[in-house]
Amino acid sequence: MHEEPSAPARTTAPHPPSCPAPPPAGHSATTTERGSFCLARCTCGWAGPARRSRDRARTDAAEHLAAG
Repeated sequence: MHEEPSAPARTTAPHPPSCPAPPPAGHSATTTERGSFCLARCTCGWAGPARRSRDRARTDAAEHLAAG
């Protein structure tokens, strides 16, 4: 009888440094669209500038969360 060699055990590595850190307590940012503009808003009351680029609005939100 032919047996397949067993696969090596897999281990889970910690998250790479490029993974975003969890938001600080009390902060949760989202993006909102208004017409052709997109803006980032946070539960703490912060709001970013209106952007035509959704990606830039998401970056604004990430920068706000990183600043704490």
